Amino acid sequence: MIQQKEITLPEFRRGYHLITSIIEQNLAQLPEKGLLHILVKHTSAGITLNENADPTVRIDFESFINKMIPEKDDVYIHTYEGDDDMPGHLKSSVIGAEVTIPITNYQLNLGTWQGIYFCEFRNYGGVRRLVLTVYS
Repeated sequence: MIQQKEITLPEFRRGYHLITSIIEQNLAQLPEKGLLHILVKHTSAGITLNENADPTVRIDFESFINKMIPEKDDVYIHTYEGDDDMPGHLKSSVIGAEVTIPITNYQLNLGTWQGIYFCEFRNYGGVRRLVLTVYS
């Protein structure tokens, strides 16, 4: 059986945002066993799993990826929407736009310190949408 729901996230500022509780609140009762697939429907945002306890990890993510993929680099041609435009697309491809999480005993089977990060790579990304698909 497949269940699917599209959700709209609140507008987030640029950075890495822990959204595990938002995801869980938007899911119907989960199956005993299955998979949750999450897709970010945007080309300048991403999703990943990582540390859910210490918020400085998310700050370090932002610092590191900005160092790895800087803004205002002369190599970029696609800059129509500002200095964060092309770097946002590159960051989205590096981090990824989807994640799959196992479901065990009717709940997401995340590690003790794992949480779901929504990664906003634009200064003003606006409204962002996710597709949540549960396979059982």
